[in-house]
Amino acid sequence: MSERAPAARESPLYVNAVEKAMRVLVAFDGTRRHLSLSEIATLTGLPVSATQRFTFTLSRLGYLRKDDATRKYSLSPRLLEFTSHYLESSDLVTRAAPVLAHLARQTEEVANLSVLDGADVVFVHRIVTRHVLLPAFRVGSRLPAYATAPGLALLATLDDAQVDALLAARPPVAHTRQTVTDPAAIKARLGEIRRKGYAHTREEYFPADISIAMAIPSANGSAAGAINIAVAKARWQGAADERRFAGLLFEAAAAIGVVPD
Repeated sequence: MSERAPAARESPLYVNAVEKAMRVLVAFDGTRRHLSLSEIATLTGLPVSATQRFTFTLSRLGYLRKDDATRKYSLSPRLLEFTSHYLESSDLVTRAAPVLAHLARQTEEVANLSVLDGADVVFVHRIVTRHVLLPAFRVGSRLPAYATAPGLALLATLDDAQVDALLAARPPVAHTRQTVTDPAAIKARLGEIRRKGYAHTREEYFPADISIAMAIPSANGSAAGAINIAVAKARWQGAADERRFAGLLFEAAAAIGVVPD
């Protein structure tokens, strides 16, 4: 589960059964779409008897499906209700969605809206164009903040202690030869992003992926999220594109405005 969970478990308000049920659901991570009872028990660390009770309950509630022939479980479309409820209740998504669509039309490139969740950024809205480099990514996909333009733009809004805590919780690893993994170098980079007002990455999480990102302010002074434009390396025009896309992101952020808490 989350890196926040160990500390939370110390609270008398913490409901262990809820955490265990969520462990069952997150065992299905996309690479593991169909799991047997014993496989779920192994992945979650729960006893088979407890796993059986949780899978039975989640199946009856409609969040898991069981194939009677294979006796394997899979996630149900009913889980999409949570995504729908999140998107419909988010002021950030509501305000940014039309701006993102306009940004994608202006540039003919992919435009994303992300939020910081622990040490990751999560896509909460995404406009894909015919020039998309990574079509498999969709709303809900998460990437390490330190290796992505929207993640760095959001990390730059935090103080040093917060950045140190996130980097300690999820020590940086190299995803490409361009990934910056040294915490001191990452923090120096965040200082440059604060001065420029935007983040720029080149092939740091995926080869041939170039991105420009900017944070969106919230009413409490923190960042509500980040918008970014993702460009395939073959279409990138160097410094001219960096200036152009940075300018468009400044305009887009101004159009979205300060997001209510």
